[in-house]
Amino acid sequence: MKLKDFQDRFQRAIIAGDDAILKDIPDGPHETKANLLGIYRDAYVLRLIDVIAADHERLHAYLGDDNFRAMARAYIARHPSRHPNARWFAQRLPEFLREQEPYSTQPVLSDLATLERALNDAFDGADAPVVSMTDLAALPPEIWGGISFVRHPTAISFAVSTNVGAIWMALKAGKEPPAARVSKTPARILVWRHETTPMFREMSAEETMMCEEVGKGARFADLCTMLAVYDDPGSAPARAASFLREWLDAGLLTRS
Repeated sequence: MKLKDFQDRFQRAIIAGDDAILKDIPDGPHETKANLLGIYRDAYVLRLIDVIAADHERLHAYLGDDNFRAMARAYIARHPSRHPNARWFAQRLPEFLREQEPYSTQPVLSDLATLERALNDAFDGADAPVVSMTDLAALPPEIWGGISFVRHPTAISFAVSTNVGAIWMALKAGKEPPAARVSKTPARILVWRHETTPMFREMSAEETMMCEEVGKGARFADLCTMLAVYDDPGSAPARAASFLREWLDAGLLTRS
């Protein structure tokens, strides 16, 4: 048998549980070939568990070692690794936790996995030059109404049904997390990278609307109009300016 063929068959034995390779390998001096193959299989699964744990430190802390390993093994069985880069192996974990019992009965688990995946993606996402307040101050006031903005390429937002932000922060600080609470109205979390640090925060419904419209390229004047419809018309320009200043300070906007 050619070396490449043997390597391919051995890989299938480890990943897919194909025992056909056993007829082509001898027993060891102290162990049967079936037991030796089992050691390789166990080592492979343990390595994948380590990969999931490295990507989901807070989820690991929240579940504890034993529960986390059991969850990770269930995920590996449901979603075997198909990509040569381990970076992408745990990408489907939020969906798994949202859909698979018994984890689906605890929405905070999928929310934690979603938040950690977003932070990981923000860390190594694409970069772009950000716009500062100084940049805008240099523009003539009369053109401000026609200005549109582009969100930083790492900026994404998503809905959560629990107080996952408070739980994540407590876990990061090594503190006992608050009890998980499910809200009747989903909250919206914004994740992005500021300089070299992934960040997140919860947005109000009004800011969520504004942020989504910025992502569509809305002009500043149109944003003010939307805010006037959303709430007090008289304070709409001030509210728009406040959001804009906060986004600029956070490095959320880039040049179009």
